[in-house]
Amino acid sequence: MIRHVVLLRLQPGHDAGELGEVMAGLAGLSLEGLTGFDHGPNLDMEGKSPGYSYGFVVTFADRAALARYAADPGHQALGARLVALCGGAEGIFVADLES
Repeated sequence: MIRHVVLLRLQPGHDAGELGEVMAGLAGLSLEGLTGFDHGPNLDMEGKSPGYSYGFVVTFADRAALARYAADPGHQALGARLVALCGGAEGIFVADLES
C-alpha cells in the first residue's frame, strides 16, 4: 500500500471555492488501485509544518496505481490548479509512504 501525502502552502487570499473544487475533483477520480482519499485543514499540532495550511492523502494499492495517478490527465489538470493556488510548485510538499 502507498500513501501519497500532500501538504499545501496556500497563497494568502487564495480562492477557497477553487480549493474546494480541486478537492472534489481529486475525490472523484476513479482509477484502478486508488483506494482512498482524505483531505482537510492541517492542524499542525506539533508545530512541525508551519505554513502548510491544508493537505490530503491518497491511498493506492501499489506503486503501479500511484504511477497511473501521476500520469492521469485529470490528476495533472487538478494538480496544475493546486500549483496556482500555492503560488508555484515550491508551495507543495509531497511524500509517498509505502507499507
